[in-house]
Amino acid sequence: MNLNIEQKNEIVLIYVKEERLDAHNSGELKLEMQKLFEGGKKNILVDLKDVRFIDSSGLGALVSGFKNAISHQGNLKLSTLQPQVKSMFELTRLHRVFEIFTSTSEALENY
Repeated sequence: MNLNIEQKNEIVLIYVKEERLDAHNSGELKLEMQKLFEGGKKNILVDLKDVRFIDSSGLGALVSGFKNAISHQGNLKLSTLQPQVKSMFELTRLHRVFEIFTSTSEALENY
């Protein structure tokens, strides 16, 4: 899986550089977030700008990251969802669970 990871002050930015976040690659994202939280990182922002398709495995990886964030007194926020991905979040009502921002810069300002 192609992930670009950057540190911006207290926030770790994960850019998911994949068109699909599904059963084939979501486990890697889940593990990466787990490692970051266990390594003492508190705030993670996942940028989904390049993701055009997400399935239940992809959503599950993000939910797992969210639970991990809570158990480490941290935050997991999302930014730049494509329309198809955004509609999946709305269908599953996960848009009520996650803080979702239209852009990464907006998300960084609201951390």
